[in-house]
Amino acid sequence: MNKTKSSSRMIISRTPVRISLFGGGTDYPAYYDRHSGIVLGTTINKYTYVSVNTLSEFFEHNIRIGYSKTELVKKPEEIIHPSIRECLLHKNISGNLDIHIFSDLPAKTGLGSSSSFTVGFLNALAALEGKKVSKKKLALEACHIEQKLIKENVGSQDQFHAAYGGFNIIEFNPNHINVRPVIISLEKLELLENSLMIFYTGLTRFASDVVKEQIDKTKSKSNDTYLKKMKDMVKTAEDLISTSSKDNMIKDLGLLLDESWQLKKQLSSKISNSKIDESYSLARKAGAYGGKLCGAGSGGFLAILAPDNKKDEIRENLKNLLEVDFKFENQGSTIIYMKD
Repeated sequence: MNKTKSSSRMIISRTPVRISLFGGGTDYPAYYDRHSGIVLGTTINKYTYVSVNTLSEFFEHNIRIGYSKTELVKKPEEIIHPSIRECLLHKNISGNLDIHIFSDLPAKTGLGSSSSFTVGFLNALAALEGKKVSKKKLALEACHIEQKLIKENVGSQDQFHAAYGGFNIIEFNPNHINVRPVIISLEKLELLENSLMIFYTGLTRFASDVVKEQIDKTKSKSNDTYLKKMKDMVKTAEDLISTSSKDNMIKDLGLLLDESWQLKKQLSSKISNSKIDESYSLARKAGAYGGKLCGAGSGGFLAILAPDNKKDEIRENLKNLLEVDFKFENQGSTIIYMKD
């Protein structure tokens, strides 16, 4: 195993989280290996930061890791944090490293923060070795680590959103994953950004656990009818963005989002619960066109599309939930600090 050079260097990567709007569920290999998949989503200006510093040789441990826990270990095999352990083993790096994770939003909340971390960590490790990695390679490597090495029940959209950034359509085929920007006027993009509200349900969960039932049903093909409809909605949404007037676009997308959410709930019994259903119902009663829970389900963030004149009423109805102040972002994973 190669140790990092003893001269000290510090890298900080910044990687966005995402809001998946349409097509989620078709980005699991269990589905797209048979049918191809497609999603439409955007990254927002809430980030996972990873700092990687070369550790001096005066410590007894070779690797120090700080997140919600502190880990002091001599070799990567001893690391509890699965993504850090597998990334280091995969890259054949054994130390001396000081690794810290900081996040703008809580983990396990459906915005793809675990993949955001994996992508950002791989980006930082490459920079530590003086290498710049393409966005595609970062995303594919993160997919490999999460799906094949950690063996988590995860799809493939979060890694690509995190690496690329922006408002994109991502197409999944067995041998190829393609990312292309959604064609939208600046005026419509600003309108969409202003019409989207995000509320934190306060519920956290392990996506891998929540999604197991869904993946089992996808493997047995019993979800195929729902997933096909959800997949078709991506093209419908793309067409609406392109052809709807500015006045109609938010309403049309909101109603489509509601339809998609009703389908998503059929994929597994764990996707929603009474608290989420109640919050969503209150938002609709206050005038929201539609919305969905971000990510695997059972908690996290509720995304709502609403007309401007109904936002205050929605906020009042959902006053028990924290609202997230956000903007869209289009940079993806970047190295924001590098010092020797």
